[in-house]
Amino acid sequence: MSRAAWPIAALLIGYPVWWALGFGGLSVIVVAVPMAVVLWRRRPIRVPRGFGLWALLLAGYLISGLMLAESPPGTYGELSAGRVIGYLMRLALYTSVVVMMLYLGNLTERELPQLRLVRMLGVLFVTTVAGGLLGVFFPAFSYTAPVQLLLPDWIGGNPFVQNLIQPTAAQTQKVLGYAAPRPEAPYEWANAWGSNASVLLVWFVIGWWVYGRTRHKVFATVVLALAAIPIVYSLNRGLWIGLGLAVLYLIVRVGGRTRILTCGLVATAALAFVLSPLASLVAQRLDRPHSNDIRAFTVSATLAAATHSPVIGYGNTRNATGNHRSITTGKTPWCPTCGHPPLGGDGQLWLLIITQGFTGALLYAAFFLGAIRRHWRDRSPIGLAGVLVMGLVLLYMFIYDGLVSPLSLYLISFALLWRN
Repeated sequence: MSRAAWPIAALLIGYPVWWALGFGGLSVIVVAVPMAVVLWRRRPIRVPRGFGLWALLLAGYLISGLMLAESPPGTYGELSAGRVIGYLMRLALYTSVVVMMLYLGNLTERELPQLRLVRMLGVLFVTTVAGGLLGVFFPAFSYTAPVQLLLPDWIGGNPFVQNLIQPTAAQTQKVLGYAAPRPEAPYEWANAWGSNASVLLVWFVIGWWVYGRTRHKVFATVVLALAAIPIVYSLNRGLWIGLGLAVLYLIVRVGGRTRILTCGLVATAALAFVLSPLASLVAQRLDRPHSNDIRAFTVSATLAAATHSPVIGYGNTRNATGNHRSITTGKTPWCPTCGHPPLGGDGQLWLLIITQGFTGALLYAAFFLGAIRRHWRDRSPIGLAGVLVMGLVLLYMFIYDGLVSPLSLYLISFALLWRN
């Protein structure tokens, strides 16, 4: 690996340090600066097919800023510093991830071998499992990061910013009817942990099992066994569905001995899981669809608001008037969960619809669909894994926000397909 490739190693292998400092998912903004320098020095810059769709998405987000002061019917709030901060942070993230994608695509195989990049993602998966175990066994772990100490209160006190910069091990929620921790370290939310864990698991298996030697496979087996604990305790139905579809995808797309081996491994893992104490926890979660009513309310409110600015959206999220249980706003002794749910917080699709209109949502989906169409015939392990991740992106856009950290992994996976 050449010196030109150090920024991506700093991002993926050094992620625990970024998280401990309070940068976390924002670390991509920092490393995008040296990546941009590398790109500038090796002009002309190569771009992948379909790049125009992402360029239009970014341009549309710039235009959507014209609507920051507006509030559609069914929402409330005036233009504030928090709304502008959220907009600018998303703009910086959208720009940074596209710089990272172009940077990876313009490095040669000699400068950054494909397998090395895949194994870097595998290292981040190990970090993710470690963070998940921290959330399960030490859910109260939290502290004030150095970045928080440096920021003024009007920025650091913003709830959106605070979620990004404060290291916490888990989110405690009453998903099962009682308070239970859901792992989130080293990411910004429990759902971000679930999305990232599934994407990184795919690359971990490729780098450390498919292309691994015997010692790599033993290590991978141990890590995957440990990963089952936070994956189950995350109570994350989207993650479980994504992993189930990933298994079906592999069974359908691979053949011969590989298919037989895959089926055997899956059957063994399923039997071990059913016989373990984790099975009862999954059954409890499936019996309690905790967030269905909340999601139904916010999604319908998001669609209704977006119809008033269907082309360019509103630049940032808006708070709904009331919630799924009451038309009142604010918490009360008899309704502690009442409040102002943000629109667009239940998936990247809904976020794009409220921030960039239906146009932005179509561009986003078209970008990843195009990647699947172009690379479907690539049956190499990296090709199969990359197409699988693109499919997971399309699934997760209905249930997970792509920002902050997940979008970085989505575009790294896209870059792997492009480089392949």
